[in-house]
Amino acid sequence: MRIQPRQQILDVWRALVDACWDEKSWRWDGVMPANSISDSEQLLCLLYPATEIETFALDEPGRMEEDVVSVLGGKLGDPKQIGTFIVSLLEEYIEHNTREDGQPNFSAGSYLRSGEKREPTEEQRKIEVVDSYSMSLTVCMAGLRFLRSFERTALGRLKDRIKELSGQLSTRLTAAMTGLVRSFVVNTVRPKSPEGQAMLGMLNQTGMSEDALLQGVRSSLSRVRARLRSDVTLGQEETVKELEDETLLFECGWSWGIARDASPVKFVTENIGGQTGIADPRPYLYFTIVALDGINDLVSPRTGELGLLDETQHRLAQALRTRWELTQRYWSTIARFGSGGWPLEDIPWRTSDGEQSDYFSLIVSAVLIQDLVARTASDDDLTRAVAIFDELAGRGRIIRRAAGDDPAVQLHTPGVRLTLRGSEAVDSGPVLQWEVSDFSAVLLKRMLQAARLSNNVAARDKLMELSKLAMQHLDRRMLRAGAAGLWDDPAGVFGVNGDPTVTEPSWYMTERVVECLVAADRTYREPPPNWTELQTVARVTLNTAEHRFHQEMLGVSIDDKSPRRKTLDRVEEHIDEARQQIREDAATTLVHTLDALRELDGLATGRRDATRNLST
Repeated sequence: MRIQPRQQILDVWRALVDACWDEKSWRWDGVMPANSISDSEQLLCLLYPATEIETFALDEPGRMEEDVVSVLGGKLGDPKQIGTFIVSLLEEYIEHNTREDGQPNFSAGSYLRSGEKREPTEEQRKIEVVDSYSMSLTVCMAGLRFLRSFERTALGRLKDRIKELSGQLSTRLTAAMTGLVRSFVVNTVRPKSPEGQAMLGMLNQTGMSEDALLQGVRSSLSRVRARLRSDVTLGQEETVKELEDETLLFECGWSWGIARDASPVKFVTENIGGQTGIADPRPYLYFTIVALDGINDLVSPRTGELGLLDETQHRLAQALRTRWELTQRYWSTIARFGSGGWPLEDIPWRTSDGEQSDYFSLIVSAVLIQDLVARTASDDDLTRAVAIFDELAGRGRIIRRAAGDDPAVQLHTPGVRLTLRGSEAVDSGPVLQWEVSDFSAVLLKRMLQAARLSNNVAARDKLMELSKLAMQHLDRRMLRAGAAGLWDDPAGVFGVNGDPTVTEPSWYMTERVVECLVAADRTYREPPPNWTELQTVARVTLNTAEHRFHQEMLGVSIDDKSPRRKTLDRVEEHIDEARQQIREDAATTLVHTLDALRELDGLATGRRDATRNLST
């Protein structure tokens, strides 16, 4: 199955409007009751492509693409009405996710699960998690970009609404950024502790002595440790001090929520920034990649160019950028540690608390690719990453058939359950859990990102083939009834006769598929790789064409006006164009060169035919 992001995004938009808009009110719930995270995910299904892909833009009514108007206009009206409708949606989003005291609400609500027989208490349902901070950050950035442009065409009351809404989104953005700063953690452990032994066991792929291993780890992570000590103090003043003891191992990333030892961010003067910290101050791989993805939208060059952030947000953004850089560098170093096989290649990944899962290997791979996107990736890194993705696609039953009672199916349904340590402190409730079932979507997105980086023919080809198979897997999980065209029905891949048909949308999964389609659009918009092998062929072919052209020109006079001379003029144009493209686009060079050779061959054929006629 081909990945066709433009058509597939339009199909999602059509299905989204059909499922949620009855021309009177917008439906916010889905397969689960609405909460701050699902509201963000639902909005991003529409806003993320509209603000990340120019041809999907909805903020300039006069420049809206015809197929976009065709898909949305049937229910939402003309281009100006479509923009006004999005303003209304953003207003509803803010209203639904603002507490009675007027402060932003990031509660996880129905997404929280109980790890015991007791249900989560009402107070526990109000717990805030990193998912909500990160998704809200992306929504607010997308919303502010949209409003900044749409405001130029607004008049009267609509302009006033946009101004008020922009202030509300900015307030929510500040709160989300503050929550992310306070959810960042640095966890230090002693090498002889169970956690330390688990970390060393994962890293030791060559049977090194523990002393040599510890020395190697300290050396590899020395710059990360030094920058954490000097640059990461905001919200983590106490925990970072422990890094002074260089005998300790450490890990960094995001916990599931605000850490219980996180200090307030003093320069955020408003009464925002989330609840008192309760989360276990230990990185969770899932919440780490979720935070990194949100911050990635914040630190993009376009954010600075548009001037969307105020002074407080700039300070928070700088703090988050530092954590973003160091976290990616830490996990990228750990994933590839040593001179032998990578720890990441030893699937499944084992975390410091002793848990292991193919899903954890996928998340570490995702952080690695994110780091390689931010820096210069080597072909060796990407080639080895391809083998890891191939293995995960097989183990995750993306490219292999699932057997009966196959434990790998649990990666997708019901998903991997993460224990939210510290949640039991709220209202004396049960220990809560978080369910993640986005294995196939995470795999697809990271393979598309890796393909964008790769200059290796075989590696890129393998990544694109795997991506097509992952998209085919996801297509089979698309809802066929009810909210048809949205996600998620795992029974479409893993079900048996008698499984109930899912008809309600999962905004969690639908939003992640949309992220994949946006990633595909970015991959396709990049110039094609200028592979060395193709350059060699193009240069040899071009030299051949030039030599034959010069041979032909030996028999042409300066004042020749014959059809032959006109043909040679076209040949010269092709050769000149080919020569200009040789360094940037060898494929285009080859096309022009072949056109030149085809013209030259025609001249040679004409001479041979003329010679035969004379001889007869």
